[in-house]
This record gives sequence, structure tokens and C-alpha cells, in this order.
Amino acid sequence: MATGQEASFLIGLIGTGIQASRAPAMHQHEASAQGLRFVYKLIDLGELGLSLDALPDLLVAAERMGFDGLNITHPCKQAVLPLLHELSDDAAALGAVNTVQLRGGRRIGHNTDWFGFAENMRRNLVDAPLDRVVQFGAGGAGSAVAHAALVRGVRHLTITDVDAARASRVARDLCDRFGAGRAEAVTDAAQAVATADGIINATPIGMAAHPGMAFPAAWLRPSLWVAEVIYFPLETEMLRRARDYGCRTLDGGGMAVFQAVEAFRLFTGLTADADRMIAHFQSMNQ
Repeated sequence: MATGQEASFLIGLIGTGIQASRAPAMHQHEASAQGLRFVYKLIDLGELGLSLDALPDLLVAAERMGFDGLNITHPCKQAVLPLLHELSDDAAALGAVNTVQLRGGRRIGHNTDWFGFAENMRRNLVDAPLDRVVQFGAGGAGSAVAHAALVRGVRHLTITDVDAARASRVARDLCDRFGAGRAEAVTDAAQAVATADGIINATPIGMAAHPGMAFPAAWLRPSLWVAEVIYFPLETEMLRRARDYGCRTLDGGGMAVFQAVEAFRLFTGLTADADRMIAHFQSMNQ
């Protein structure tokens, strides 16, 4: 990699169903504003007809082709862990990676998802009640979002997932990090939602390939705030129905931008202009 005006970067995104991802445009626009040459390639397992079994070969191929780093998304955030040489403290604690630095033959995994969600909460859920929150989803994004929720002051987080063991594991890890009783896993979330201040969707349900909601719309009520991790579409069915009920809502756009801000720093060593990235993201969704 050269320096100054000559600096150039080759980055990729590995995942399934990522053709509509805003990541390439966000990174390339910010890089251009900073005088960098930046190529960002989509490596879509679905488009390539590949399964998770191809992940080891894709990492090797990226290294051989001179990639500087990779973003990792659904369904690879946990599957990539055993393929890395080193994990940041956050990635190790969360058991999920969304950013990989490729440095001198070593693969270093990071998690910027939690920062993205935490910053989105900090900026856009000011003064929201945080006593009791229910989160749907305990996968790669879910573990990061749950961590972020407790960092931002959620006092008790109830987690539910189609994989009950996974939800239990995330809740147990949260209690180890934040204190006993801060999180619990349940298989029937209806009662928890009935007494909650907020709901977080950290499942893929709501994406174009996974339409619908993770819970019945009838559970919504005006006193709830509702947060989403999905940003394409920016208005999921859950958010649309929540607004119809009069709920305060938080879309996934902020998380997408702020996780990219941190990933950009890891890839380039330079600080991204968060406000510029937000403005560019919003311009793509008008």
C-alpha cells in the first residue's frame, strides 16, 4: 500500500443476498473524499452458487489476490471465526466477526457491528426508556446488538431465537460481562414484550429474501420503541407496522453507517467523516 494520494485499497464483502448492499458505495465515496483509491467487491455466495463450505477457499483467494480486508455478513459472521489467526477483544467476546484485516499473511477479525448499533442508539433514541427490552435474534448480528444495548444502558434484556441454545449462550455471556440478571433467554417472548419498553429485531426477517416479521404485529403498542438492524429495505414490515401503531422507531441505516465508519478506520488507518457518510447513505435511500 502506498501513502498519501497514492494510497489504494482492495476490500470485499462476503455474504449471501448482498447485491443491494450499500457498503461498496459508502466506503468508496468516503475514500474518494479523502483522496484514496478504493475498490470494494461483492462476493455473494448465492450469486456464485456457493455454500458456507466455500468460506475457507474464499479467504485464501482474497489473500492471494491482494485484498487488504473483508467485511463479513450473514450467514458468515460466526462461521469465519475458526478461519482467523487473531481476534480483537470485542470479536472474541461476542463470538462474531464482521470485519477482517488481511495483514502480512495474518487474518485479524474485528466486530464493528456493536459500535454501529450503540452509536445509532446514542444519537437517535435519546431519552428512550431502557428498563426492559426484548431482542429477537441471537446470531452473529444479535450478539453484537445485545452487547451494544447493554453498553447503552438497557437494564434487562430478554433474548429469543429459533435456536434456543444460542439465545441461552448469548444471555449467559452478557451476564458474565455486564453482571448477573442483565440478560435472559426465553422461548416464548409474548409475556416479555407485554412488559417491555422496547423491541430490537436482530434477525434476517424483514429483508427482501426473508419477508415478514419476527413476531406478531398484534404485540405492538404505542408505548414501545422498535429498533431494526436491517437497512435494506430501510423500512421493513416491522417498522412500517410499528409506525402505524404509533411506536417510536429506529431503522437500521444508522447501524450500517456507523459500523462502516469503524471498518473504514480499520481498513485504511484513517478516520471517516461520519456526518459525510450519513449524508451519502441518506442520498442513496431517497
